[in-house]
Amino acid sequence: KSRDVVDDVPELSLDEEESLDDEDLSESLEDGDGGDGDGGGDGDDDDDDSGSGSDSEEEDDDDDDDVDALDVPSTANGGGAGASASQQVPRGISGQGKVVFCLENASLETAKVGKGYQLLNCDDHATFLKRHKRDPSDYRPDIVHQTLLQILDSPLNKAGRVSAVYVHTQKNVLISVNPSIRIPRTFKRFCGLMVQLLQKLSIRASNGPDKLLKVIKHPITKHLPVNVPRVGFSFSSETIVRFQDYVTSQKKRLDSAGIVYVLGAMAHGKIDMSYTDTHVSVSEYPLSAAYCASRITNAMENIWNIV
Repeated sequence: KSRDVVDDVPELSLDEEESLDDEDLSESLEDGDGGDGDGGGDGDDDDDDSGSGSDSEEEDDDDDDDVDALDVPSTANGGGAGASASQQVPRGISGQGKVVFCLENASLETAKVGKGYQLLNCDDHATFLKRHKRDPSDYRPDIVHQTLLQILDSPLNKAGRVSAVYVHTQKNVLISVNPSIRIPRTFKRFCGLMVQLLQKLSIRASNGPDKLLKVIKHPITKHLPVNVPRVGFSFSSETIVRFQDYVTSQKKRLDSAGIVYVLGAMAHGKIDMSYTDTHVSVSEYPLSAAYCASRITNAMENIWNIV
């Protein structure tokens, strides 16, 4: 059905922070009732056993791998290169508006394929997934990779205006991504990094002790800043907005409090909107998560005069 673009959107309401129940980290690739899918290319025909990434929420301080950190401007709360990703409240929220991104329903699942653990994807593991009655089209970690690159490479982030990024997977694993991390450019290296993270639960910076990637405990609302509006994005929303006009109308509030954006990082389906204050659509057409993130970062850069 046709939907009208809304020019005047009511101001965002700030409801009290909702409390969500803690859930255990799920084991990856148990036998399920998923149907056989058509997605993906040739699968891996080695003898394989399904395995799990990690079921513990405790940190592993001994065997963390190292990755590079970006040199981002420091903030009032001690952000900057190598800033800790384990902060309860994202850096620099008070005094200057910041943006928090939450990527929901991300497909990041490991399994033992052949001799080692791999991050499952529709191109390389279609045969493996069909053998375990899973739909290969649901396994799209490339969406998370593209979206993270878009957010972390943006001038918005390099100007120090992204305070935190959280990734919530389909297997109910919650990952904190420090904005100062430099995500691998290639998908193969990204997959290797995610496998290490899900097995060791944290990744350290190569130039210091700070953790740039970390598996954290639920609920996600525990890690979000308080008294900050939370906006979800969904093509099914009845409210379509011209996003640049939308954030411009909220500029005063954004300057002082910041904002939380919730995006879906999956190929299809709906995300959990239970902890958002409102949800909107920014186009009359379905958009990829990466392009939706680019619209957000561009609009925020414009209102904050970031070139």
